[in-house]
Amino acid sequence: MTSPKPNVGAQIEPMTFPCLGPTGDIAIGQAKDRWTMLFVYRGKHCPRCKRFLNKLNAALPAWTDVMDVVVVSSDTQEKAEADLAEFGWDFDLCYGMTEAQMRALGLYVSSPLSEAETTGLFAEPGAFAIRPNGTLMLVDISNGPAARPDLEELLDGMKFNIENDRPERGTA
Repeated sequence: MTSPKPNVGAQIEPMTFPCLGPTGDIAIGQAKDRWTMLFVYRGKHCPRCKRFLNKLNAALPAWTDVMDVVVVSSDTQEKAEADLAEFGWDFDLCYGMTEAQMRALGLYVSSPLSEAETTGLFAEPGAFAIRPNGTLMLVDISNGPAARPDLEELLDGMKFNIENDRPERGTA
């Protein structure tokens, strides 16, 4: 089954994700004061995700100077807590992304290869830049763990987009 591409320039579907730590639930798709970068990762079972998220965490102050950063997977709270305990990430780590939320974002959705990997459907990686008004500005989705945006280039491009109030691309 496939999902349609996200509609850049349109209001993103409002979603709420449970988040570890004092932040509580995090909502996207509604008006707020700052831009948001939503990163979707495959889950605890993915070593490539850990490398990517460790790089994000190392660069986090540069990111949070510009926008809010939210990271989410379909993992259970227990799996998210185990990752946080192991890696000590500083970003908002959310869990419990539903299949409907995955599909609403146009993410590729995979079945586990075995129970050793994970036990349910999970989203493949994605990155979504959301304007303060809740509209989607930029989308990067992958159908597997090996294709990820370069975090330095993505942040540089987002700074340019924000500072110059650039329009959405890919709408022709």
